[in-house]
Amino acid sequence: MKPYRIPQLAKPYTDYDMIQRHTELPPFSDGRGHLLYIFLGCSRGTGFQQGELFTLVTSLVQLGLDTHESIDRYQDEPGGDVMRTRQLKVLAGDYFSSWFYHLLARQGQIEMVGMLSAAIADFNVMKANLYGQMSGRLVPAEQYLKHTVQLNMRLFLSFTPMIEESLRDIWEKLLVEFSQCETVAQELRRGAAPASALGGYAYWRVMESATEEERQQLQGQTLDIKDWKKLKLRCKCDAQLTDKLHGSLESIQGLLQGIRDEELAGQLRAALDRLLLQMKISGQAAVEG
Repeated sequence: MKPYRIPQLAKPYTDYDMIQRHTELPPFSDGRGHLLYIFLGCSRGTGFQQGELFTLVTSLVQLGLDTHESIDRYQDEPGGDVMRTRQLKVLAGDYFSSWFYHLLARQGQIEMVGMLSAAIADFNVMKANLYGQMSGRLVPAEQYLKHTVQLNMRLFLSFTPMIEESLRDIWEKLLVEFSQCETVAQELRRGAAPASALGGYAYWRVMESATEEERQQLQGQTLDIKDWKKLKLRCKCDAQLTDKLHGSLESIQGLLQGIRDEELAGQLRAALDRLLLQMKISGQAAVEG
């Protein structure tokens, strides 16, 4: 199998100076994409070019959905122009998503357009249901995290019928753990400040045990960073997430040990190493930021 290069292929569609100057894009779904690329490459009927194309367009759609999801999450964006930031995110999310139609249609992959469109529709229904639960009442942090992991898996799960039947079980199990790793890593970054944490895992964890005054401060965005960190520490938000991250990494290691195909196991170990590196880099960037 040729080297995984989806992030490099995506750069012409995602790297724009105006976006980078005035807003911040969510992380690229590198772990899930790498996993999909490997399993498509191991399946009969999917050539290298098709596997690369399908992984690229799915990653672009996921980035578009994640970009829309991040609108209004941050109050202090680069450049300070909130309205411009929101507009750029709307346009960027639409732009990233639109490429999947163009790239697939250009290659005559009309059925794949329909398959991914159905997955996007399911994603939006699932997201609307989650928002409905979050509107006007407390949502258990664990329930929120479970639903978010399921959302982050949805597009990639749509490829399961194309995966070699003998590999579907390990594909689905690894997808769950890779998705949880990426979701947890994002929630750890998201919880760094009260503004970005709003509606995320740390927010719901704190809301479960906060006093009425603390809840009002958090909902009204009047809580300073020092008090927010104290609340997070008291509620063990980061510790809970870190435990989940370690648990998923241990599960991945256990699953890899049970794979008899050495070539496949080697490719998956490389994907895990890349995932660990990406999480380390993004974690350092969050701390430095």
